[in-house]
Amino acid sequence: MKFTRTIFPGLIICEPFKVNDERGFFTEYFRKDLLEGFIGSKINFCQENLSNSNYGVLRGLHFQIEPYAQSKLVSVSKGKILDVVVDIRKSSKYYGQSFKIELNHINCKQLFIPKGFAHGFVVLSKTARVCYKVDNYYNPKSERGLNYNDPSLKIDWKIDKKSIIINEKDKSYPPFDTNYFFD
Repeated sequence: MKFTRTIFPGLIICEPFKVNDERGFFTEYFRKDLLEGFIGSKINFCQENLSNSNYGVLRGLHFQIEPYAQSKLVSVSKGKILDVVVDIRKSSKYYGQSFKIELNHINCKQLFIPKGFAHGFVVLSKTARVCYKVDNYYNPKSERGLNYNDPSLKIDWKIDKKSIIINEKDKSYPPFDTNYFFD
């Protein structure tokens, strides 16, 4: 497995090695020991979530506050997404900046997102199945979000705005400057 650090401290791109042959491919998709060795700390994924969405569906930008903040390992088992995170750690020099990566079932890349980031994605293929492991249980009272369309975030979602399908809750999240953030 290959790990690549991004400019955002703690945000890691994970690329499993694939063995291809006439049958298709095989990969060791997740190794807890290798990820922990790379990040230098223990991780205890306790819940795995799965979503299936159609083209244009945008989910996010979500996060949970302490004591239920979550680190995530995001992957795509079918289709293609643009995965987006926003650094909401007040002490970070990248505070308020976003990072984007295309994840799909062909490249098998994954994104490890530490606590302190808002997370969202938009589906770029006909359908997409997105999996993410988290290290803390979902708690509705700790759930927060950022407005996906906040001009101060300058996120290019890579699809026409008319094609975006988003639920009312995600549309109603406040802009970046009025939200709760990590210290």
